[in-house]
Amino acid sequence: CDSRAVSIGDRAFSSIGEEVCQEHLLNSPGNFTASKLRWIRENEPDIYERIYKMMLPGDYIAMRMTGDVRTTPSGLSEMILWDYIEVDKAKLVLDHYDISNDLLPEVDPTFSVQGELTTQAAEELGLGLGVVVSYRAGDQPNNAFSLGVLHPGEVAATAGTSGVVYAVDNRPLYDPRSRVNTFIHVNHGRANPRYGVLLCVNGTGILNSWLSGIMATGGEPIDFDLMNEMAASVPVGSEGLAILPYGNGAERSLENRNIGASVHGLDLNTHSGAHLMRAAQEGIVFALYYGMGIMGEMGMEISRVRAGFTNMFLSPLFAQAFANTTGAAVELYDTDGSQGAARGAGLGCGYYRNADEALEGLESLSTVEPEPRLTALYKESYDNWRGILETCLEWT
Repeated sequence: CDSRAVSIGDRAFSSIGEEVCQEHLLNSPGNFTASKLRWIRENEPDIYERIYKMMLPGDYIAMRMTGDVRTTPSGLSEMILWDYIEVDKAKLVLDHYDISNDLLPEVDPTFSVQGELTTQAAEELGLGLGVVVSYRAGDQPNNAFSLGVLHPGEVAATAGTSGVVYAVDNRPLYDPRSRVNTFIHVNHGRANPRYGVLLCVNGTGILNSWLSGIMATGGEPIDFDLMNEMAASVPVGSEGLAILPYGNGAERSLENRNIGASVHGLDLNTHSGAHLMRAAQEGIVFALYYGMGIMGEMGMEISRVRAGFTNMFLSPLFAQAFANTTGAAVELYDTDGSQGAARGAGLGCGYYRNADEALEGLESLSTVEPEPRLTALYKESYDNWRGILETCLEWT
């Protein structure tokens, strides 16, 4: 969400060539790791000169555990440092940013033995010597794995601090305007390619949390269960109140614009805190649906979505609003990213023979289907919300 490198990525997209970037990277360099490293080089040269290796957070944790600096093709793709045509590190980005290939870690398969615990790490963790690190992935590919989303047409969603819809395809799809992003999925291979097309809205659960804090009573934030009850007491559409949730940095789905969060249509004689709470949940859903429209333009059809029963999906209102707005059934599962990481580690070290075995016992709790009686109401509300968004985009 740190947006300081946006302009660097935009310049690189133009200088390298939009068509070249799309063909080789499936993305613009944007505000991703490579651009951020270039930002450090330009703005903090003393720090840049001291760099030994660049790592994603998971790579760093694994390095502290094993002493080895390693990453995966999926990780490099998230840095926008993977060339899909050359099937290797993206030399064209490294050369453009004048970043040495030596700063990149060695590359391992996602599911593989990637090192053993050092003596110190084993002692501090209370584990035995010889325990291996055998899996690593970014939060969204890992969330998708935890839900068994591995094959073309399968879709995962989450709505924590930020909200994501992550769809798997076997085609190297990209959005010409780079409003959604394509990465290598955890089970990608040359014979059976798997790409994760990721839509991200930065300001989702963080908006709900912010409301909990500012509506606090007696200094204590409002409990989320109570917030959900209050929101459910208000009709669909929040009686004309609309919230744009874009308050957590530059938004890729808005072409890296940072328009902030905003409240629209506030009627001081009608609207209450409950209206704000419902408008926030609806606004988050609408922002996700707006981005899903971009995925539709790319030829992706989304009719079912899997999500862990956690974060915003704990709210029945949110899950129903998502189903009715998008038209997609929402399958809720008793899982989360930590379970995905544990299952992935078992697969990587050979404890499980394949992904199907690793995911045995994954339990579906319920499915939220679109309710026909609500469809027109949500469509009207979304159309109003989208009109407000488009007006705000014209102003910026």
